[in-house]
Amino acid sequence: PTWLNCRAARMTTDGSIVDRLLSPTAIGLFGLCAMIGLPLIANPYLLFVGTQLLIFVILAVGLNILVGYCGQLAFSHAAIFGIGAYGAGLLKVHLGWSFLLSVPAGAALACLIGTTIALPALRLFGLYLALATLAFAQFAQWVFLNWEKVTFGAGGFRVPRPVFGFVTSEIGTFYIALGATVILVILAGRIIRSRFGRAIIAIRDGEVAAESLGINLLRYKALAFGLSALYAGIAGGLNAMTLSFVAPETYDLFLAVLLKAMIVLGGLGSIAGSVLGAGIVLTLLELLRAFKSAQEIVFGAVLLACVLFAPTGLAGYLSSRLSSWRERYVGNYGKAGAAIPLGSAEVAASAKHMSERAP
Repeated sequence: PTWLNCRAARMTTDGSIVDRLLSPTAIGLFGLCAMIGLPLIANPYLLFVGTQLLIFVILAVGLNILVGYCGQLAFSHAAIFGIGAYGAGLLKVHLGWSFLLSVPAGAALACLIGTTIALPALRLFGLYLALATLAFAQFAQWVFLNWEKVTFGAGGFRVPRPVFGFVTSEIGTFYIALGATVILVILAGRIIRSRFGRAIIAIRDGEVAAESLGINLLRYKALAFGLSALYAGIAGGLNAMTLSFVAPETYDLFLAVLLKAMIVLGGLGSIAGSVLGAGIVLTLLELLRAFKSAQEIVFGAVLLACVLFAPTGLAGYLSSRLSSWRERYVGNYGKAGAAIPLGSAEVAASAKHMSERAP
């Protein structure tokens, strides 16, 4: 009947509207507007928490590129985060560089060290890769603690706050972190949909199949490590600006567990999931601040529960309910103009085709 068809059409339209309102883009725009206005209503502590959230988002997105999209189980992200913080802070303290120079330089140093140190481990996989990167993280922690002439040892060192002529240091740092986060999240989405992104997804889904199609495993793994380290280095420099203090205990194994919890809880292989995971983990940290001794137990339990009972994370659950949460890396377009996601074999074939076209 006509009334039944109209009712069905109305339900489809309403569902489409709800799907769009709850899409990652819509939620992200709403969150961005809220963050822009946060300094106008927040006290200094809430502003600090907001800045930490932005730093966590950058960290989670960078780690998800390596672990979620490339499939490399690495535990060196917290150490690279520390290298970025130490690089930016020490350049400020020893050489008097401004943060506009020291933060990019610290990020470049973190990217260089992360890629160089990871090269011997690139031929490893699974548990062996995890152990190799964990050993590097422990070595970096040892350097932070014992190279006292440069790093000031276990006591850490203070970093002068950045000076902004028109706003306070806290507000200026917040807006710099916000701008960096927006740029890096959008850049990550563009990268994942590029030739490079399709290649690392093909490597994650099957290294033998990807290599048989002409994808250089060593090259793309090294690039994934370097890109992830760059994100961690930028976050480290911003963290040094925010805290005005750098100490080895900030970049320990517990932070590595937190970072893993972010991407597992939010969803491996999802940029939007990385943002959600960072927000949830930071919220739990604030709720458990009075029970610091129980934090490691709680986050360990959360990480284990996600791996066992919700391996796709929150983004995976939402993608099963809302089509707007399904990330499309490569798509064909039918008569209706809707993207049709391709399987891993087609992704690998597309990556091979794009690699052949590259100069």
